[in-house]
Amino acid sequence: MSAAPNLDRAVMALQRGGLVAFPTETVYGLGADATNDDALAHLYAVKGRPTDHPVIVHLGVEESIDAWVTVVPEVARALAARFWPGPLTLVLDAAPAVSRVATGGLATVGLRVPDHPLALELLAAFGGAIAAPSANRFGRVSPTTADAVVRDLGTDVDVVLDGGGCPVGVESTIVDLTGSEPRVLRLGGVTLEALADALGAVPPVGGTTRAPGGLASHYAPNARVVLVEDVDTLRGESERATEGAVGVIGLHAELDVIDLSDAVTTLATPASVTEYAHVLYRSLREADDLGIEVVLAVVPPVEGLGAAVGDRLRRAAAGR
Repeated sequence: MSAAPNLDRAVMALQRGGLVAFPTETVYGLGADATNDDALAHLYAVKGRPTDHPVIVHLGVEESIDAWVTVVPEVARALAARFWPGPLTLVLDAAPAVSRVATGGLATVGLRVPDHPLALELLAAFGGAIAAPSANRFGRVSPTTADAVVRDLGTDVDVVLDGGGCPVGVESTIVDLTGSEPRVLRLGGVTLEALADALGAVPPVGGTTRAPGGLASHYAPNARVVLVEDVDTLRGESERATEGAVGVIGLHAELDVIDLSDAVTTLATPASVTEYAHVLYRSLREADDLGIEVVLAVVPPVEGLGAAVGDRLRRAAAGR
């Protein structure tokens, strides 16, 4: 296994049906040739992912979208032009030739162009599309560093490309374009405000199309995550904390106004919701590394990336 950006080895691994972990702007992806059913089946097996749970197909350039769908609606082209490369996945009606292993048996496919130089180099060198969910065991905390990938998946991955930390820190926003109006299936790196600006209205959130990250329980550490909506609740939970058993993460402006018990470990105090997204998964992993039993997570305001952070926290708090 390599933890260095060795593109030649990565391309050869993909060509022979192997698995390559690579960085994107959101989280690290576990990639396989999106046209190789055997490679895709191996990908699902390594992750422990249900076979009816679709994966996102990563493209190197926006123009490749036409080969993967039956019809590209104008709204899809407009969103792709606005947000690609970037953390937006578009769900469209899949062309007949698209692997139904990649789509989880569905007639729809999720596509995006990642905004990370190493991911784009890999896609260009491979010359094809790469199906890639997050590079971790299914349902666990997504990795935002190469080291986290290696610790999670070990020798089950042929090559790990190390591109440093992921700048966004939460997964892509998924927008379903197969119905009468665009619908957000997963909150993520493109905010609702940005989508509203592009679409002329705030799109509804939720839908019936299966999509990655749509399960009630997901992104969960070993520690139990408890959501905290207000400072008084946090103060009370802090006072009941046992030394070394409780950690806290929340915006600096909210945590700075109270005195936490010395028994509480401060995992992160991000200055903004953007920084909260960036440090969220790293903080949840740190909690497990420290043997923390309970993470008190102060839910951020819903504006901007705060909506995606809140979504991930609620799913992590649902357990497994």
